[in-house]
Amino acid sequence: MALLALSDDALGVIFEGLRNTLDPRVLVLSSSTCKGLRALTQPLVQRLRADYEEATALCLKLGKRSCKELREAKVVDWRCTGFSAADLTLLGRLAAVLPALERLVLIEFSGSAGPDGVPQLTEGLIAGALPAVKHFILAGVPVGDAGASDLAAALDRGALPRLEFLGLHAASIGDAGLVALAPALRRRPALERIDLEGNPFGDEGLTALVAPPPPPAGAQPPPAGGLMKLNLLHLSNTQITNAGCAALVDALDGNTLPALQVLNLKRVPASAEAKEAVREAMHRSIFVMLSALAPALSLD
Repeated sequence: MALLALSDDALGVIFEGLRNTLDPRVLVLSSSTCKGLRALTQPLVQRLRADYEEATALCLKLGKRSCKELREAKVVDWRCTGFSAADLTLLGRLAAVLPALERLVLIEFSGSAGPDGVPQLTEGLIAGALPAVKHFILAGVPVGDAGASDLAAALDRGALPRLEFLGLHAASIGDAGLVALAPALRRRPALERIDLEGNPFGDEGLTALVAPPPPPAGAQPPPAGGLMKLNLLHLSNTQITNAGCAALVDALDGNTLPALQVLNLKRVPASAEAKEAVREAMHRSIFVMLSALAPALSLD
């Protein structure tokens, strides 16, 4: 009966820790262990019941037959013609209770989705959220510069710890958004693929990602790590010009993108000559990589 001596606030903290929208049994059973405790926790149970009903409706939209199926799912691939802010908000809240999920794909077909739910989606990515997700892909969802900054904050507080593939396709991310996101991505040593196709950023954002300039005297040092495992980078349909191509050449020749094998620069404003310079730098970088592997490949 010691729990009954706790304040309502203290009980709220305890039972909030037991709360799992996709699996409410633990909290409900705990609250029913005695009459006094049941009375004190009734508001929490009622709120959990309402959340569970909302989650059940979302599961059906996601193609899952039940909350249990979503809780155990390894893949969520949701393609529709209009995400609501409420749906994205709820999905963000559920991110903390999806331990098995490895691939999350949200594709908006109509191009009419509003940005209202994106901050709530990223806000739900608390420390440890989506612990098994390797592929996180948003296409046609208007993340924007503010959403990119929020995603960076989520990554830095420990969300998506196993991220290997980040896709932000046609997500309305400009230079300010990519500048904010780039340091968090460079702190992800396991990151292998980045797809930023169809975003309006240009040379400033790209440079922050692949070749950040040294900080001025007295400023914080750049993030440790870098994109050492990055093997694919999609940049088509962006606003990259010759200056951005020069930054890519510097990064490739400086061995800061040593694993890069696929680089897409289709339909960008850069000249054919600037793109050719990047292509030649890619060849040099791949030759260096293969030369480093040569002793291991020897058949002698």
